[in-house]
Amino acid sequence: MLRIVKPKTKRAKRELEKRAPKLEENSKKLLLLHGTKTTASIKQVLSDFYHLRKEGGKAIKYTKKNDAIRPFEGGGETSLEFLSQKTDCSLFAFGSHSKKRPNNLVFGRMFDHHVYDMMEVGIEDFKSIETLGGGRKAAPQAGSKPCFAFVGEKFESDPKFRHFKELIVDFMRGEVVETINLQGLDRVFLCVAVGDKVIFKHCAIRFKKSGTKVPRVELIEAGPCMNMVLRRNREPSTDLRKEAMRLAPKTSKKKVKNVSTDSLAGKVGRMYVPAQEVGDMALTKMKGLKRERRAEAAAKASSLRNKSESGGGDVTMGEAENEFAGSPNKKLKSKGT
Repeated sequence: MLRIVKPKTKRAKRELEKRAPKLEENSKKLLLLHGTKTTASIKQVLSDFYHLRKEGGKAIKYTKKNDAIRPFEGGGETSLEFLSQKTDCSLFAFGSHSKKRPNNLVFGRMFDHHVYDMMEVGIEDFKSIETLGGGRKAAPQAGSKPCFAFVGEKFESDPKFRHFKELIVDFMRGEVVETINLQGLDRVFLCVAVGDKVIFKHCAIRFKKSGTKVPRVELIEAGPCMNMVLRRNREPSTDLRKEAMRLAPKTSKKKVKNVSTDSLAGKVGRMYVPAQEVGDMALTKMKGLKRERRAEAAAKASSLRNKSESGGGDVTMGEAENEFAGSPNKKLKSKGT
């Protein structure tokens, strides 16, 4: 029976929500570690891979020796799966060294925190980033999207080389995006199949003047560069591959009425306002305005009365009715009545 973990703090709740299954999964994180016996070159390889993937916290490196990890032996991947679940990493690179397999490096992928597939390679003629001066101005920008170039027919025909191609692309591609700026393509991973090994080079792309509109492209070795001898590999079973490649059904978003997007204004909404029938609306009558009208009518009546008494002018009935339409209590004295 599976143990259900209940968060006790808000921070733990947010962390569990990040690790929960999603329709669009997060970008894969890389776990780097080594065994009890290793060499300086293997440690430097792991450090260089960490340098390439550390942008945005997409790589975790352990410097402690791990003696219980033997990926290709039965039960030897238990500690590796535990660390993968602890760090939420779906990619791993394990370095080791022995007399039978010197300078050994194991690439692997996880599915549901269990080993999905892996490949073992031997490192030869290694050149680090520090040796090639990749940390200077010629180095590519951290977090930029790389290009991949695979030279050789074996990457399409040989199953082992095809498996190596899938692993390298998954390890080095970084975050999956829909669009990309071509000016940001400043590095390339070059893989050349020669015999039973792969010449692996990480180069920076530089554009030089050529006298035409199309610039001249130069590749500068930025490191790491090495030769990888393909050794053992373990591919996933057909059922496991089918389960891992299964996609969730796409749910079409419900269209929101009267809402559209604009390239300049962004999200634009349309409001519906019915016709305003002001004449039929029952408006409240303010008593303050009523008093002002009465006072104004009384002042006009007094002025007219004063004029009629002094004989300053005659007032007709029509004018009197118009002037005192708002005050029915006032009586006029017209001439001849």
